[in-house]
Amino acid sequence: MKTTQAVQSLKIADAARAIRHVFVRDLTLDAHIGVHRHEEDRAQPIRVNIDLTVAETAAPIGDLLANVVDYEHVINGVRAIVAEGHVRLVETLAEAVAAFALRDPRVRAVRVRIEKLEIVPDAASVGVEIERLAGEN
Repeated sequence: MKTTQAVQSLKIADAARAIRHVFVRDLTLDAHIGVHRHEEDRAQPIRVNIDLTVAETAAPIGDLLANVVDYEHVINGVRAIVAEGHVRLVETLAEAVAAFALRDPRVRAVRVRIEKLEIVPDAASVGVEIERLAGEN
């Protein structure tokens, strides 16, 4: 029996530092990913988790989507990256997702976790987690 366990939320939000935590939990997509020949022939399920450290401003949000980091935009970006075609390494995919998220100047840091869900029969998942900061090259 395979169980799914969500990644625990990080304590990122911080009123004293004017930081908001925007996140995507357990986004499941079919991706062409892997270094082995049998992985090139078919899509396989992956799970994506993203944590964004977002700088708040003194300006009111005003209930306007344009005034916040839109998690739907982030999700659509991940979907577009996955749709670009075969990627050999989960690390490569995680870096692409992080770079996309950091395009928004309000995002100060991003943590991306990519898991392959069905590649190792004896494991619920395998993958990688990275953290990148705005301004890194």
